[in-house]
Amino acid sequence: MTNAHKAFIIAADKIINGAGSLHHSQVLEQKIRQLGVTIESLSIDPLSADWHRPEESNSFRSGCAPVEALAEALTRIKQGAQAVVIHGQDHIKSDYSRAERQQMMAVYGDDYPLTQAYTELAFEFIQQQGINAATFKTYAEQLFENHSRSYLDSLTASTDEQEEPALPSERWHQPVTELFRGVDCANPVVDFCGRLLICSEDLLDKLSIKKTDTSEIKSVGLECLEKDGASQIETIAAYQHLQSAYDQACREAELDFAQAFHAGDALLDTYTCYPVVPMAFLLKSGLIKELRELPDFLQRLNITVTGGMNLARGAWNNPALNGLITMHQRLLSNPQTLGLVHGNGGLGYRQGVAILATA
Repeated sequence: MTNAHKAFIIAADKIINGAGSLHHSQVLEQKIRQLGVTIESLSIDPLSADWHRPEESNSFRSGCAPVEALAEALTRIKQGAQAVVIHGQDHIKSDYSRAERQQMMAVYGDDYPLTQAYTELAFEFIQQQGINAATFKTYAEQLFENHSRSYLDSLTASTDEQEEPALPSERWHQPVTELFRGVDCANPVVDFCGRLLICSEDLLDKLSIKKTDTSEIKSVGLECLEKDGASQIETIAAYQHLQSAYDQACREAELDFAQAFHAGDALLDTYTCYPVVPMAFLLKSGLIKELRELPDFLQRLNITVTGGMNLARGAWNNPALNGLITMHQRLLSNPQTLGLVHGNGGLGYRQGVAILATA
């Protein structure tokens, strides 16, 4: 990628349940407009958007949507755009009743809830990996312990005003399906608003922003199966499309992310809607070679910078946007120079992998 076509995140802000601020991105957006530069806008659909309606131009839907939007932003910068903003807002906690949330989240119909869909997917994954349900549940518990550690770390690392940390009560540790407890499942009941402001290198110079105050979008890998849902469980559970997205991202960034991560040079934010997804990511990325390596890996290394959807949450289609925002912030304050954010759409038919880097 030539210098003229590099894309840099210059601001990444969020407000969660009233805590935080969009001030930094808003100030920079105003400066850009004062230069006479058009800021192209990409949005993440809220829960209220009909899941089955075709996506509108410049809008993105599913858990992979923020990564897809980042890919589109990168493409537009390469094509000559100077600035792009990705924004997502969904007040899940305030704008919907519990009944409305449940109805809108039933994307596969009232007779096939997400908990059942992911349970069936996990059983297929278990069979393909040659483990048993008891082992899977042990791994799920260890994943939640890892999320808890990174969640508390993220609160310590953040400069934003935060709510008091609150880990789930005992009732959330009770089973909700044969394989999952409440703490193992995504919990998006949160008011979220987030913005990523991305610009070209030319605009970076005009704004007098140092590269050391930015993170570069090194690459984005995307793969999507033709269909989602129950009929695709066997194909999804093999996660070959996830491996393809990861390999594409590493190839375009010209790096071996797994090697960099194990060397302590990189940060990671896997998608954690249900334990099967991060397990698959760790396997298909080569971060672990087989599942029996998972317990030792999780004891030593954090697999999210946020605490994952289980704790940091991120409101329906926005968890990967939350991950990208937090990753940018962490890369600017930590010694690591690389960060990877994973997005998982629907039951897993869409997969996206974004790699960021600091100078």
